[in-house]
Amino acid sequence: MTNILNKKINKHAKKKNYADSKDFLASFINYKILPLPWFFWPREGRLIIGLIAIWSIFGIFILGSASWWVAIREMGDGAYYIKRQIIWLTASWSIFYLAININLKRWLRFSGPCLLIGMVLIAATSFFGSTVNGSTRWLIIGPLQVQPSELIKPFIILQSASLFGQWERLNSEKKLFWLTIFASIILLIIKQPNLSTAGLTGILLWMIALAAGIHFRYLFYTALSGLIIGSISILSNEYQKIRVMSFLNPWEDPQGSGYQLVQSLYAIGSGGLFGEGYGLSMQKLQYLPIQSTDFIFAVFAEEFGFLGSILLLSFLFVVAYLSLKISLNCRNNYSKLIAMGSGTILVGQSIMHLAVSSGAMPTTGLPLPFISYGGNSLISSLLIAALLVRSSIESTDLLIKNPSNRLQSR
Repeated sequence: MTNILNKKINKHAKKKNYADSKDFLASFINYKILPLPWFFWPREGRLIIGLIAIWSIFGIFILGSASWWVAIREMGDGAYYIKRQIIWLTASWSIFYLAININLKRWLRFSGPCLLIGMVLIAATSFFGSTVNGSTRWLIIGPLQVQPSELIKPFIILQSASLFGQWERLNSEKKLFWLTIFASIILLIIKQPNLSTAGLTGILLWMIALAAGIHFRYLFYTALSGLIIGSISILSNEYQKIRVMSFLNPWEDPQGSGYQLVQSLYAIGSGGLFGEGYGLSMQKLQYLPIQSTDFIFAVFAEEFGFLGSILLLSFLFVVAYLSLKISLNCRNNYSKLIAMGSGTILVGQSIMHLAVSSGAMPTTGLPLPFISYGGNSLISSLLIAALLVRSSIESTDLLIKNPSNRLQSR
């Protein structure tokens, strides 16, 4: 591997008229365009950033179709949601660019404080939050709606990777402190109530702990505790109980509690094999509620049909495969776990969104990454994608402060 990299470096140094490879790498890193020349990026890193770009662009078109008619009716401008989404997408890609230029060790240094700040903001929603559709998930800060439970996801990945990546070397007090913080975050999210995000957070932590090699007995008891807490939440919250009951048989009350799922199933079923065609969904004409966020897959399935849905699932499978490859290629525990956690969130949340829209899971508010409308989701998803890309870049072992010294030592 080292010989191949050295040959590449020498080849491109000659093309750029540098005296030797050391000067070439040093000048590039000092210029700070990218953390590493594009041609030295691992293949998985280049593929994943290309797929994320396609996912983002594709999302704008799907959102445009899903939101246009409603935007005309409610806002008087069919492009209202698209314009705002493009602004958020531009800001999110700027954050992505900055994030891939920060090494993972630096990210890990401030992940703990950011996680604690996020927990405080989630707790604040109970007192100062804005309630939408029965859940208090948002804080209104000036003209912005901030959803802390969405923005905290990248820092949960980072801090859990830091904790489980050095599990055997930590003392009991530190382990107990961070496990208590994670449990508190999940309970605070459940209190909003937002059982889907709480469940996704629990699955994320469980997967990272599994990848870190934590004893399976502890993982089993943790999963069992999560199921019990989730069941208690559903039984004690009428809002969640109604959703679960309507999920089991939405046709019992198709105009009431089962309305969202019934309309979503109508949309998916109407798509047939090839779909109605882009922009031709009928269910989005205010039959299907929350069509720009929680049920945007139903619009996609109606317009692109069964084959389009299979193509989307195949796309998610490729992202999952590349995430796993990046994780396996990483050179240390924390970057392996960061890559694993990032892939789990991006693919896992997408699968859960598809499951809700198709009736395989109870109806709940979970956006489809890069496609559903919302700035919080875009920022969180692209920051998570940046952590995945950065894990891939660092697997080359070429990111160093003084490339001349490293190349000389080789």
